[in-house]
Amino acid sequence: MDTQSGWPPNRTGELAEVFVECADTLVAGFDLVEFLLRLCDRCVRLLEVDAVGLLLADPQGRLQVMAASTHEARQLELYQLQAGEGPCLECHRSGTMMLIDDVAEHVDRWPRFSPACRQAGFAAVHALPMRYGDRAIGAMNLLGRSPGRLGPDSARIAQALTDVATIGLLQHRERLGQATVIEQLQTALGSRVVIEQAKGIVVERFGLDPERAFRLLRGHARDHNHRLTELARAVVAGRDDLPRP
Repeated sequence: MDTQSGWPPNRTGELAEVFVECADTLVAGFDLVEFLLRLCDRCVRLLEVDAVGLLLADPQGRLQVMAASTHEARQLELYQLQAGEGPCLECHRSGTMMLIDDVAEHVDRWPRFSPACRQAGFAAVHALPMRYGDRAIGAMNLLGRSPGRLGPDSARIAQALTDVATIGLLQHRERLGQATVIEQLQTALGSRVVIEQAKGIVVERFGLDPERAFRLLRGHARDHNHRLTELARAVVAGRDDLPRP
């Protein structure tokens, strides 16, 4: 975790790019899954954390894992939902940031999540609410493999990124209308299922671990200017041209 108080100037340009990407949620052809995955990746690099997971609420208010920067982070977020406890869930309910320097110190609070988090290789968990006014749409988890405090500048930047992403998503929803939003969320959840299926096929085909398989899929999609979901569907259907790594 970043314990420094100063914000490195060499990351200012990338930070500006993230804000532009958040503004792009208003354009036609916006892909929710791609945007959230990119946001997780950007946060890992900008904030110098080890992984990021992001949960969004469906129309019934139930949180769903929509994106994660690593396979371990995704599995941990899924477990958090199954266990019904953890900082991301509390953050979403309260609408306030939760900075957990060492999850091992919170076993009494989260008796199932805390040991699972350590088993997944993470020690520090910082949860940020995706909230605007009285509207809460989800939460984002910043994960660190070593105990440590998130620096004050990094915490402010992290919340600013979360806030601008939240505003962009809310504006996107208002532009589309409620019926279209529900349909898009269902499509996004379906896309996540297809991506996981494709990842499993790549794991078996090339003998890779899930993390490398996912990086191979994303890298190939970027290199060929394809959407990740489109490539995943091609892999599942056996119509892909994915090269052996």
